Amino acid sequence: MTARWTIPAFSGYGIELEYVIVDRETLAVRPIAGELLRLFGGQDASDVQRGQLGWSNELVAHVVELKNIAPTPTLEMLPSNFQLEVREANRMLESVSAQLMPTAMHPWMDPPSETVLWAREDADIYQTFDRIFDCRRHGWSNIQSMHINLPFADDAQFARLHAAVRLLLPLLPALAASSPIAEGRDTGVLDFRIEAYRANARCAPSVAGKIIPETVVDSADYQRRILDPMYREIARYDKDGVLRHEWLNSRGVIARFERNAIEIRLVDAQECPQADLAIAAAAAAAAKALYSERWSTLSHQQAVPTDVLYRILMATMRTGEEAVIDDAQLLDALGMKSRRVKAGEIWHHLIDTGANASEKDGAWWRSRIAFILENGSLARRILRAVEGDFSRGHLREVYGRLCQCLENGQMFE
Repeated sequence: MTARWTIPAFSGYGIELEYVIVDRETLAVRPIAGELLRLFGGQDASDVQRGQLGWSNELVAHVVELKNIAPTPTLEMLPSNFQLEVREANRMLESVSAQLMPTAMHPWMDPPSETVLWAREDADIYQTFDRIFDCRRHGWSNIQSMHINLPFADDAQFARLHAAVRLLLPLLPALAASSPIAEGRDTGVLDFRIEAYRANARCAPSVAGKIIPETVVDSADYQRRILDPMYREIARYDKDGVLRHEWLNSRGVIARFERNAIEIRLVDAQECPQADLAIAAAAAAAAKALYSERWSTLSHQQAVPTDVLYRILMATMRTGEEAVIDDAQLLDALGMKSRRVKAGEIWHHLIDTGANASEKDGAWWRSRIAFILENGSLARRILRAVEGDFSRGHLREVYGRLCQCLENGQMFE
């Protein structure tokens, strides 16, 4: 979704999945994204289109992104299409003894010594990011996520969609946390990607804010409250304005006015496209119910303070689906009668009462979300598999199994 599309809310979806390229034997990072794109396209390129899907580089040379080029009217068709592309990428990478690895962080990568910035198209942007923020850190070079793009047609739809997604952000790690391990150790945080991500722009605090965006009532308000302060602050370090674009915003959801979409960035990459797209579908269904004022009015949703949502995000980031939510204002907005409930239970409620009848009867994603809620987030399942043994050999065995899940389109157990 790189072009401008003006279509109504929930009439199309754009998904971006990030993967790290690793050595097929050692699982060490391999900075060969350019080689994969060349194998796909037959020449040096930063973007390769393959039918309705496309591959592109990211900030660093060991990460690639897979996405649908134009909005798809339904997410149901994407898991199988993405799966075929993942397998084809692995076939291409087999010739250089490499493969794709899932999850949101490489478990033992050392960013200061192993980071290689992308040096081709947009290199000036990446070099500017590196000069200002130092991208040889986990919050930059060792994070892989799924981005969910939801369109809006006008200011009224934008305000309603932004309010709905804003309330869901702190609950997403309960489903999607997949990054409990970094530098070969248990970080003590199920979603360490978010922990690293929220601190990646400390010299310019307005770039990420509190990850949860401020309430806004229209696009002009968004410009005034979020974009303008960010542009003023970054100008101290970026006098040429290289980074003066809406994508500089590092909040968990950002407005992409250049393509009339809201982009959710707070979802860790999962073990296979089937899991990624199930989470995207669950989030979209819950957002649609909030957008339609199923449980609360727009003004009620917009009144929930950013500080409250940030505090809840810090809890779900650490303990995922087990995090206890006790803020009455948020619970009311979500239609919860209980005054103290775990994040996983909120997702049960959102899915059971938020989906309409047709979605509830045949939703292709519900069984996978049920699996996650029953067995825990991927982060919890990874720690269960590691069983306290963080030796390199054992981590290689566990993450090798995750690579097989990606290749085969299977949930990790």
